[in-house]
Amino acid sequence: MTVEPIRDKSKIKKMYTYLNAKSPKYGLLFKFGLNTGLRISDLLPIKVSDIFNSSRQYKEYFILKEKKTGKEKKIKLNTALREALNDFIKEQGLNYESYLFFSCKGNHIKRIQAYRVLKEAATTCGIENFGTHSLRKTWGYWTYKISRYNVGLIMDTFNHSSQSITLRYIGVNQDQKDELYSLVQF
Repeated sequence: MTVEPIRDKSKIKKMYTYLNAKSPKYGLLFKFGLNTGLRISDLLPIKVSDIFNSSRQYKEYFILKEKKTGKEKKIKLNTALREALNDFIKEQGLNYESYLFFSCKGNHIKRIQAYRVLKEAATTCGIENFGTHSLRKTWGYWTYKISRYNVGLIMDTFNHSSQSITLRYIGVNQDQKDELYSLVQF
C-alpha cells in the first residue's frame, strides 16, 4: 500500500472533527502536521518552550533539528495553527516545559500510538491509503496546488533531491495520470 495525501478537504475537516472529539491533543497533532508538513517523529517531541519564549510570546520561528536528516528547519507558524495552539495550551493548562502531545505516562506519545489513533480516524472517515506520512504528503499536495505548482519550493522544504521525487511523494503524478486517462476516450 502506498500512503497518499488527503485530497478531499471535506474529509480533512471530518477527520479533524473526529480526532478533536476523541482528544484535543490528537486534533492538534493532525492540525500541526497538516500546517507544517513535518514528519510525525519531529512533531511528537515538541514542547511549549519550542514555540513560545519565557514571556509566553510566540517565537518568530519554530526551529527544530529534523530527526531523520539532522538538518535545521525554520517554520513561521500560520494563524490557524497559532489560534489552535493558544486554545489548546490554555485549555490543557500546559506549562512552559510541557510536551504538546503529552502521554499519560509522562513524556510524549509515541509514534505507534499516534499511528493507531490517526489510522482509526482515517478509517472511520473513509480515507484510504492513510499512514502517518499522509499529514506531510497532504501539506505538500495542497501547498503545491495553492502555490500554483511551485514544486521547487516544496522539494526544498522536504529536502528532496529532485522534482520528480517530490511530485511522486505528494501523489501529483498519479493525479495527472488519472486525468490523462479520462481525457482520451474512444
